[in-house]
Amino acid sequence: MSTRSVLVFASADELAAFFTDKLIKAMASLKAGQYFSLLLSGGSTPRMVYEYLSRNQNSIPWQRLQLFWGDERCVPPDQDESNYKMVKNSLLDHVPIPSDNIFRIKGESDPQTEAVRYAETLSNQVPSKNGLPCFDLVMLGLGDDGHTASLFPNDTKNLFSEGLFEVAAHPESGQRRVTATLQLINNARTIVFLVTGKSKAGMLARILGKSGENYPAPMWENYPAALVEAKNGEVIWLVDQDAAPGYKVGLTI
Repeated sequence: MSTRSVLVFASADELAAFFTDKLIKAMASLKAGQYFSLLLSGGSTPRMVYEYLSRNQNSIPWQRLQLFWGDERCVPPDQDESNYKMVKNSLLDHVPIPSDNIFRIKGESDPQTEAVRYAETLSNQVPSKNGLPCFDLVMLGLGDDGHTASLFPNDTKNLFSEGLFEVAAHPESGQRRVTATLQLINNARTIVFLVTGKSKAGMLARILGKSGENYPAPMWENYPAALVEAKNGEVIWLVDQDAAPGYKVGLTI
């Protein structure tokens, strides 16, 4: 049964420290020969977490961590818009993780072909539960419009796809992206949303049900992030005070 908790931090650095500690503790329970599967997110807040991880890397058994991507823009890996490049610059270039443990989405490939290839890669690498790959931990961000990964509002086809990865288009730019589906995300053991900044306050209030005079009650189908539910475990929202002015620092259930 899924549970949800909200942790509010005084700063983004404290948020990153908590995430790092949670990752270390989760990996400490690995059995011999097991890998820890982590689905990564793009975005500015995850980047701060990656930078923190790179500065505090000594307690993490990198040999046993496998990294995957929740979405990728359809650009080559050396382009600034690439989620892979962001993770490489902020984390991979600074830690001793084996290259065989890194499974990137090939944004330079034909997106439909890549969505199929990447789904097959996950099926081969990540242990399954309920007939689907079951990640140990999924990282997600929250867009100002309520999107997460590259699952955008009103994209019913991808939101409720029975596949693992699909091709999405940004609703404004039209840029194509390869994205994890909701059913894959929801099959994870733990899902962690990382949200910081005043620009996210309105949407976060809608998603967390703190709707009031300034934040009208949501129509859930318009906000993909509201449809995220860890069927095998927990959803944890790690947010800073700027993004959650309606909450006090600490734990809220």
